[in-house]
Amino acid sequence: MGNNGSSQKAGSETREPGAGNASTGDAIDLLITNCVILPVPGTAQLISHGYVAIAGSRIVGVGPMAQCPQGGIRTVVDGQGQLAMPGLVNGHCHAPMTLFRGLADDLDLVTWLHQHIFPAESALVSPEMVYWCSRLAVAEMLLSGTTTVADGYFFEEEVARACVEVGLRCVAGQAVIDFPAPGAPDPTRNIEVAEAFIERWLDRDPLVTPAVFAHAPYTCANTTLQRAKALASRYRVPLFIHAAETRSEQTLIAEPRGRTPIAHLDALGILDRDTVCVHCVWADVQDLELLRISGSAVISCPQSNAKLASGRAPLPLMRDHGIRVGLGTDGAASNNSLDLFREMGFAARLHKVNPGRPAELPAPAVLAMATHQGAEALGLPAETGRLVAGAPADLILVSLQQPHLQPMHGANLLVYSGSGADVRTVIINGRMVVEDRALLTMDLAETCARVRRLARSTVSLANPG
Repeated sequence: MGNNGSSQKAGSETREPGAGNASTGDAIDLLITNCVILPVPGTAQLISHGYVAIAGSRIVGVGPMAQCPQGGIRTVVDGQGQLAMPGLVNGHCHAPMTLFRGLADDLDLVTWLHQHIFPAESALVSPEMVYWCSRLAVAEMLLSGTTTVADGYFFEEEVARACVEVGLRCVAGQAVIDFPAPGAPDPTRNIEVAEAFIERWLDRDPLVTPAVFAHAPYTCANTTLQRAKALASRYRVPLFIHAAETRSEQTLIAEPRGRTPIAHLDALGILDRDTVCVHCVWADVQDLELLRISGSAVISCPQSNAKLASGRAPLPLMRDHGIRVGLGTDGAASNNSLDLFREMGFAARLHKVNPGRPAELPAPAVLAMATHQGAEALGLPAETGRLVAGAPADLILVSLQQPHLQPMHGANLLVYSGSGADVRTVIINGRMVVEDRALLTMDLAETCARVRRLARSTVSLANPG
């Protein structure tokens, strides 16, 4: 078998009951053999020569090859020379913004947003743009090992459609904002648009969890924030909101003055276990205590925050407070990559620089944030982000044959040396969507061509006058 792995149809004989670690009676649809396994990122446990068994959409067994099931297996994938691990969880993204990648670089958030991104969105965002640019984002994420994304944008039904068609798991949030926006030209109907989206996708597809994305406390009035939260609570779906992203954000909140963004959200009754606050760069100790008491989660986007010079979130302190924390890339317009391996490496290094402690935010903690802890922050079912029996079959195979991944003394190497380009195979919900770095569920060339055609309209926006 080659080092990049190969798949083959196995015989149809009946498997012996209880073989290996697989649950008794499970017919195995896909068996990955001969691989190194990282079952729970963030722990030291590695299985040096093992198997992963999948039945339907679930993992039914993980263990050493000595316990590998025999017989009754539909497809076998030889994982020789590869590492099997849970797929990565991108906790915050604006998938359609691939169209604006490189449009407005080297700017602060306020200038970037108000002078470039908002005008570009007003001129260019349409259902067609959202669909095709989301497909491009999905391709980029799949090829770099992401199996779940939390997304928030306008025309979010097109993002959800792209994810389902290509096979990426998503928590999809319809954007709510208090000015005329794509898909909601009348801002007084923004909650109505969000509710229609939730009703359309609630329990419709196992890959999609609908959500509400209230843009920010400075772009949504107090009543809008409360109505958005009430909507999310009524349908029992997550509420996402940008919060405490910049030093100046407190001065942008219209009423009342003087509260921090986190304290503002708490006073309005927005914070609870189903609320996910994105960024929280300028959250102080009192803010962290409010997040802890409420049970709210945080998604940090360190590369986007650094590129926009917004600052660095206090991730170690958040973790010390027991706050659920995950990692996100943000959109391709402000990162400009959707590769979570890059995000992990940057996060781990950034938090060591100041206060100058090399053990600050260690690699195991970052691996956990990018997998099962990120899934927990999004409110996904228990065991998501782990390779254990009963967990969703969302996993990736990473080639260990790359020079930069040898010798492999442990999983920390994935954070400090790994790259999305090392991912060879991606399986989501038990379905193989990438095999030997080939996308099996979409025509990537067609998608790239469509996005390039759409991008011609951005030239005048990038070069005004």
